[in-house]
Amino acid sequence: MSQTARTYKVVGMTCDHCRASVEEEVAEIPGVESVDVDLTTGRVGVRGDRVSDGAVAAAVEEAGYEVAEAR
Repeated sequence: MSQTARTYKVVGMTCDHCRASVEEEVAEIPGVESVDVDLTTGRVGVRGDRVSDGAVAAAVEEAGYEVAEAR
C-alpha cells in the first residue's frame, strides 16, 4: 500500500462549521484514514492510502473552500 500524508493550505475557513464541513467532505474520499483541520493556520492534514491532491481539492471545493497549496 502507498500510505500518504499531505498538508493543504485552505482559504476561507473561519469557524467550527467550516472545519466540520471540510473534515466531512475530505473524510468521504476513498482511502482517507484521517483528516485534521487547524482553523488558526488554515492547514488541513490528510493521511491515507493513495489519496490524490485532485481528490482533496475537489472535496474542499465541494465544502465551499479552496486549496491554495499542497505539501
